[in-house]
Amino acid sequence: MTAPRSAPARPRFSRTTRGRGSQVLDDSAFSDEFCLFLQQWVPSVEAAELLLALAGEPVRPAVKPSDADAQRYLAQFQAAGLVAAGAHGAHHYRPVDEALAACVRMLAQAYKERPVTLFRVIYALRDHKIRSFAQVFKVKKR
Repeated sequence: MTAPRSAPARPRFSRTTRGRGSQVLDDSAFSDEFCLFLQQWVPSVEAAELLLALAGEPVRPAVKPSDADAQRYLAQFQAAGLVAAGAHGAHHYRPVDEALAACVRMLAQAYKERPVTLFRVIYALRDHKIRSFAQVFKVKKR
């Protein structure tokens, strides 16, 4: 997994317990690695839901991505080493290393326990990339 040049500003995450010792994500539970994973490989909620479906997680997609978007997401996941293309165009969840598998497990946990926070982080990271790109073209006044 190739890291972007600079880490995005993001909320801190930690685990809290609720009730009988069960682990629940707090708003500050996402690690730097997880946020970089989201920023680089999960550009939208639809992409997250597709990845989770491939990983065998139960998801209720709010919006079904278009075929073109789904193909783009699958190509991104394949480039990341998250999925492998099989016969007849089928894709299978096969992370190339444990770090990627851990990020997908965190994605699944966040999707189940803190979906609104997850969606906000995904879109905030995407917006950060857009703002960073736009900054390159800003002309400074003297």
